[in-house]
Amino acid sequence: MDFKSIGLGLFIGGLFLLGSCARPIANFVIQGEKTAPTKISFENMSEKADSFYWDFGDGTTSVDSSPVHRYRSSGNYLVSLKAMKEGKKKGRLKEERLIIEAPTECLVEVETPFGNMLIRLFDETPKHQENFQKLVQEGFYDSLLFHRVIDGFMVQGGDPNSRDAKPGARVGSGGPGYTIAAEFSDTLIHLKGRLAAARQPDRVNPKKNSSGSQFYIVHGRTFTDRELDQLQAQSGNRYSPAQREAYKTIGGYPPLDGNYTVFGQVIEGLEVIDEIAKVKKLPGDRPREDVWMVIHLIN
Repeated sequence: MDFKSIGLGLFIGGLFLLGSCARPIANFVIQGEKTAPTKISFENMSEKADSFYWDFGDGTTSVDSSPVHRYRSSGNYLVSLKAMKEGKKKGRLKEERLIIEAPTECLVEVETPFGNMLIRLFDETPKHQENFQKLVQEGFYDSLLFHRVIDGFMVQGGDPNSRDAKPGARVGSGGPGYTIAAEFSDTLIHLKGRLAAARQPDRVNPKKNSSGSQFYIVHGRTFTDRELDQLQAQSGNRYSPAQREAYKTIGGYPPLDGNYTVFGQVIEGLEVIDEIAKVKKLPGDRPREDVWMVIHLIN
């Protein structure tokens, strides 16, 4: 028996095994709340790799080592990670299914140049909720403007005439061609971040019907007990201790209570309202630089 040949064979085989063992191993752990919308963390547990390629299954990718990815919608997503090592022709791939459940609340997301706002639509105002959902699904609001912005008051949008409106043009009178019956509630007051329906003034709209598409988001300010007492005396509205405390600490705009339908609340992104409210305006309160919107239904 040629022991030298055997030894050489074992040596070569050992090199092969070492080469195989040096190949990267792809592995990761998924962490986070699995109800849309949600941010999911991907903890990279790969070995012997120095570069990575992630596919999150929703058309987006990343080359970060341990990325955090936001899923806007529910679904069954196939997540894959390719782990690679410099000098190696092939990487290793790991795939895992990620199930994101639909939210239990009615949610929409408003994209703006200043960031995104997540808004919950109230079940207590079903006609407004249904109408807003329908318009969002149709893409009605995409590329419209926040055409009226008043710091300490509100930011308003939803006029279809604002789409592609020329700089300086006055907008704010457009709509889908119908109105919605008011849905007032003593519990739904004009706190900061509340979503409410714009409307025509009382002299032409005594029933206070809402615009079919135009809305505003309350910016507001804080109010004192004295101011709230004066408003109660003038309007006849009565605020609970919790509501008074909210107006004194969170802020809002109580003079509008009982006159405009409140049908939603910003639950993420309140700081975006502050940024929009600060923009420079033209006469008529239209922002000098267009503040566009794109609205998505979270499902």
